[in-house]
Amino acid sequence: MTFSLRQKILAEFIGTYFLVLTVVGSGIMGELMSNDLGIILLGNTIATGAILYVIISMFINISGAYFNPAVVLSDIIQKNIPINYGIVFIITQIIAAIFGCLTANWYFEYPIIEWSLNERVGVFKFFSEIIATVGLLLTIFILKEVNKERIAIGVALFITAGYWFTSSTSFANPAVTIGRMFTDSFSGISPSSVLGFILAQIIGALIATIIVRLFFKN
Repeated sequence: MTFSLRQKILAEFIGTYFLVLTVVGSGIMGELMSNDLGIILLGNTIATGAILYVIISMFINISGAYFNPAVVLSDIIQKNIPINYGIVFIITQIIAAIFGCLTANWYFEYPIIEWSLNERVGVFKFFSEIIATVGLLLTIFILKEVNKERIAIGVALFITAGYWFTSSTSFANPAVTIGRMFTDSFSGISPSSVLGFILAQIIGALIATIIVRLFFKN
């Protein structure tokens, strides 16, 4: 079945919306239920991994289930999608991420817009985001070549692990990063930290693209 650009944009919006809604909402729920940061992070991790599996399974054959400007950027460089499609996808993802965050704030009775005070800065978190993004994109693009049906579970499990093996908790997604600055809750990131994270994610996307080309391009 062939899907139109409108359908693909809708898929990217819905998927990214529910991704950020889950990331932020589960973080808030964790804060309301426990003062233990480990328990909060565990709940945040499980919910995020679960929703990733669901939305990728739903939309991978419609839009490609990007939900992530870093993945779109890599696909543009690899000439897998037209630049104009990529730009539209990235804009859609950012808008959806913001709406997902605002929705979570609203129905947990937090201020709908509240800039995060959660500073996530420093060289170690910067390099952590590079590594997280490289790992995520390698998971996606290698599985795309060798076992496409495993992309959903692969991404879900990588991010689940990444919450715990990276000092940045593995954002690895510029749209999600932007969306999360609108909540002063567990999942938030301060506006002053966003640019560094996005720069790290772009670097990670470029490194992953080079590695993928070494694997699969003659």
